[in-house]
Amino acid sequence: MSINCEILDLRAFQAVVDLESFHRAAQALNISQPALTRRIQKLEQSIGAPLLDRTTRHVAATATGQELLPLVRRMLEEFDGSLFALKDGGSQRRGLITMACVPTAAFYFLPTVIKKFGADYPNIRLRIRDLTANEGLQAVARGEVEFGINLMGNSDPDLSFEPLIDDPFVLAMRKDHPLAVHDQLNWAQLDGYPLVVVDRSSGNRALLDGALAKHNLRLNWFYEVTHLNTSLGLVEAGLGISVLPRLATPQEEHPYLVSRPIVDPVVTRTIGIVCRRGAQLSPAAEKFIEVLLKTWKSGTDGRESAMSVGTSVQYRSSQRSSRH
Repeated sequence: MSINCEILDLRAFQAVVDLESFHRAAQALNISQPALTRRIQKLEQSIGAPLLDRTTRHVAATATGQELLPLVRRMLEEFDGSLFALKDGGSQRRGLITMACVPTAAFYFLPTVIKKFGADYPNIRLRIRDLTANEGLQAVARGEVEFGINLMGNSDPDLSFEPLIDDPFVLAMRKDHPLAVHDQLNWAQLDGYPLVVVDRSSGNRALLDGALAKHNLRLNWFYEVTHLNTSLGLVEAGLGISVLPRLATPQEEHPYLVSRPIVDPVVTRTIGIVCRRGAQLSPAAEKFIEVLLKTWKSGTDGRESAMSVGTSVQYRSSQRSSRH
């Protein structure tokens, strides 16, 4: 099923939401207010749901409108960027890439890729939404971003997942902690020490709990927090120990903290590239993913010993299309 709408319909909707007024939006778009109203009505008919709540003094997006707005913004920005690129003759390789990325990946390995990409494509802008795993998957599914760098979660028929790296869970603790004398640990050795974990809304927690349950193991936590950085703060303060993905632990020598592998079992999260099935990535996004894969296959960031890089990953549009 296709939805019949025009670029000006989308601009009208965005303008009304941003300016909170039909009158001001009509002035900004240089069209009459009745014409603007017809644009909104046409878009609502195409979507099949009201997009705006209207009163005599206030205009706001409905729940459907709020869900649609990020997608509209991205579509209009990419459309305008493409027009500017054509106007420049394409010589400047302009464009906009919008992606979602789990915070640990965004902080620790994405900058390496961005630096390499920016050297070859200095005029392509990047919008990075650092979201939780669940939020990131939703942003990809709704089309708010072109692709995501995320955990491999539950199978979703509308999403494709290309493995990129394996990131094992490790134990983070202070250097003066009794467990720090060991080269590696098993889960039973964690008992008896205050344990810091992230809450159950986290994709990392869900993955960890599920893997341990298969071995009749569970985390006997004492502190539960929302963010991985908070758990590291409590560990550094000497309040406890924490099980974290290796990417979330300090990558360089830290004055107070160390991490150790946990075995029996080894629990690993897989981070990869998530896309909507059937969606065609922009040329700029395709180029970015090429750089991403080359960077991590070559191990140029010096972390080959920390995690394995998927050597069999191939990410080409033709291959994705054949699977859809």
